[in-house]
Amino acid sequence: MSPQGLSKCLNQFISYTSSHFCGPTEKMPQKRRSQSWAELKQAGNERFKTGQYGEAVSIYSQAIHLLEKSGQKKPDDLSILYSNRAASYLKDGNCSECIKDCSVSLELVPFGIKSLLRRAAAYEAIERYRQAYVDYKTVLQIDCNVQAAHDGTNRMTKALTDMDGPAWREKLPPIPTVPLEVKEKLLQAASSAPPAQQNGIKKNSSQIVGDVKKARLLKEEGNALVKKGEHKKAVEKYTQSLGQDPTEVTTYTNRALCYLSLKMYKDAVKDCEEALRLDSANIKALYRRAQAYKELKDKKACVQDLNSLLKIEPKNTAAQKLLQEVQKMK
Repeated sequence: MSPQGLSKCLNQFISYTSSHFCGPTEKMPQKRRSQSWAELKQAGNERFKTGQYGEAVSIYSQAIHLLEKSGQKKPDDLSILYSNRAASYLKDGNCSECIKDCSVSLELVPFGIKSLLRRAAAYEAIERYRQAYVDYKTVLQIDCNVQAAHDGTNRMTKALTDMDGPAWREKLPPIPTVPLEVKEKLLQAASSAPPAQQNGIKKNSSQIVGDVKKARLLKEEGNALVKKGEHKKAVEKYTQSLGQDPTEVTTYTNRALCYLSLKMYKDAVKDCEEALRLDSANIKALYRRAQAYKELKDKKACVQDLNSLLKIEPKNTAAQKLLQEVQKMK
């Protein structure tokens, strides 16, 4: 075949394939636009909502890779992506990967409540109860209205008592101290969130958002008045402090001490009950409520509180002494 004939045949073939595979007016398909990390995050969220946890992990991984590769300084966004992937791993039963992702998330943004709760749940699932307890207690330092953390702390307390006996607290890893600015940041964020659902965690809708620094200063003024023996004035300061920050356990137990000194025993009981609602294993609250019950002649309730206290701290001499005194009561 001559070169002219070959060229004519090729032109005819191209014309044929174009008309049969693309259509006479159809354009060749264009390359799909690549998704941004934010779009991938949203897609991962959708997969998670529909229970497609394996797919969610894959999509979150792509989003993490894109964001890290971009060189953008977005620690908050990256922390959320790792935490979201951790949630997917947890739902899929992959606790070790969940723990790794939560730890990375917490390195990027320390004291994230969701990451702490997810890591605690993963630790609990693999029976690393001490680590789970520490994470649950850390959450309660940040926000004592998180019911999941209260429930987790109670479960871990029982599990650790069964496992290690009365001295279980001595075997715990250190519980980190949450800086004041972290709590302030949380309260500021809470003020603009719906009251019943803040930070994605169910909370007490009656929580008041106030000035944490002011609350601390008022509490310190109350402490100074207690040292001077001015308990009535101290009660006023503690009450003002709680108006700014109703989540501070020690303010309730301090005010309860004042009420005991003022012989206002029913008020002391109420403050101790509030403290124990926030921290179910609070030693001072149990002891001071027991003291109040003793004065109210409620022997049964007093003994019950002291026994609960001694389960937590078997060598607490003040509680042992008070228990002996109460058992002699008629």
